[in-house]
Amino acid sequence: MAPKLDAEGLERGLGFVGLLWASETSIIGSGWLFGALSAAVIAGPAAIFGWIFASIIVAVLALIHAELGGLFPVSGGTSRFPHYAFGSFAGATFGWASYLQAATVAPIEVLAVIQYTSTASFAKSWYTPHTVGPGTLSGVGILVALILLVVFVFLNLVGIRWLAKVSNAITVWKVFIPVLAIVILVLGHFHASNFGSGGGGFFVHTGVIKSILLTLPAGIVFSLLGFEQAVQLAGEAENPQRDLAKAVIVSVIIGAVVYILVQVAFLGAMSPSLLASQHGWTGLGPTNANPEVVKLNAGPFFTVSSLAGIAWLATILRIDAVVSPAGTGLMYTTSAARLSFGLSRNGFLPAIFEAVDSRTRVPWFSIVIAAVVGALFLLPFPSWSELVAVVTSASVLMYAAAPLSLMAMRKTKPGLPRPYKMSGAEILAPLGFIGACWIIMFSGWQTLTTLAVAMLLGYLLIWLSYAFKANPHAPKMDWVSVPWISAFFIGMLVISYFGDFGPGGIIGGIGPFKNVLSGGGNDDLTLGGTLAATTVWALVIYYWAINARLPEHRVDELVAEVYPTPDAMGH
Repeated sequence: MAPKLDAEGLERGLGFVGLLWASETSIIGSGWLFGALSAAVIAGPAAIFGWIFASIIVAVLALIHAELGGLFPVSGGTSRFPHYAFGSFAGATFGWASYLQAATVAPIEVLAVIQYTSTASFAKSWYTPHTVGPGTLSGVGILVALILLVVFVFLNLVGIRWLAKVSNAITVWKVFIPVLAIVILVLGHFHASNFGSGGGGFFVHTGVIKSILLTLPAGIVFSLLGFEQAVQLAGEAENPQRDLAKAVIVSVIIGAVVYILVQVAFLGAMSPSLLASQHGWTGLGPTNANPEVVKLNAGPFFTVSSLAGIAWLATILRIDAVVSPAGTGLMYTTSAARLSFGLSRNGFLPAIFEAVDSRTRVPWFSIVIAAVVGALFLLPFPSWSELVAVVTSASVLMYAAAPLSLMAMRKTKPGLPRPYKMSGAEILAPLGFIGACWIIMFSGWQTLTTLAVAMLLGYLLIWLSYAFKANPHAPKMDWVSVPWISAFFIGMLVISYFGDFGPGGIIGGIGPFKNVLSGGGNDDLTLGGTLAATTVWALVIYYWAINARLPEHRVDELVAEVYPTPDAMGH
């Protein structure tokens, strides 16, 4: 039987399980290996509240994406929803943010593989820990990283059906191993004293609320990201109207439960003697030169298991440190390719990005370029922790467009068929946008300025594509969204400059932009003032954007690729 193709030439071969595992394999990646330690160093046992708070925000955003994904089952959906609702400038802006986060996750996962594997004697030369702070890849480590990216490309090029089979097998392993670690560590090696005086107290800082909030961009939110992968692959789903919403929602529930339990297990299983010698949880960060702490930061769960004397579990976790991040990196290479495909379909990138292999029905050029972009990010960002905050901010910026798009489409096109319609959208949509803005703010001033530079670079690339007429289907630019998008970025930067999260957020600046603009986050607003100002500004932008949505006739033009007839639109 000939494969079922969508209108864009891609094969529709993914069922519910394929969509669910596509999201789940992206959620459970390197985050479970490193996120628990990063959060514990910042907030101690109170980090559990960080996971719960982040899970609530992510769940709301996932519900919003579930409705939009069913409404517009197209490849690279997150880059196209704002385009349909607000026009080409908004589509280019949030589409670039989507691509930026997807293209940078693969190198993060590759870094995680090498960093964890370096705890083995045969791979020590791949990653060199610094005396103080994060380490860096060696020449051999860079070569291994590039080989992994090439493997991701190969598996993506063989087609979506084969990719689904590989991803499904990997994801079953990825869910099972954290659950196994939770059971073994909680039942046999749990130290209740670690939640109290043994680790410096349940609340290790006097600024309890701020320490919990700071855990979100330091690895927690990054760990929970990935539910949107089912949305990105909607154009390759057999029955997206039936399966998409369920896949997104179930993936978030599974991920949130696993991560919260992982954090509890990690806190309880930590060696009490190591905690005592380093004066509690705050002494276990990458700035500590103690050999045991250096080893802990290279491979947190491996080291915890080794100190507990569970050699067989440590070995399995070292294997999982390759499988879990590699599975996530593989899926994000897929996602990045679909996003650039979507950006090209919308006319913002050269038409070559839409090239689909006639045999495997995959966008081969977009896949190759996604790997090249990922390889470029390996050079300036030496370790997992160095890149997480920027990728988190880009991801949440991408998510922030969804609540706006949802309510704009509810008002402009209420009659469109919605296989899943989120209840309470009038309340949850603005709350979701506020939550997204909070997470971006928590990343800190230098992270925001780094993200701003990256966004300006995206505008430049899109302008060059227009200037050289690289895509004959480049749309006319809808400038109506320029005022509120510009105001949004400027307002967030101003609040961050005078706010309580900076100057460098968690990591003190990123890569080549480490010294871009200094002096922000000077605490003039205090914590309460920063949260209040961000909330008010988010609501201003939310209602401004919805009121500046495209008129119905323009939306009809843009969504004609999905709803080509009035009957299809529900008229």
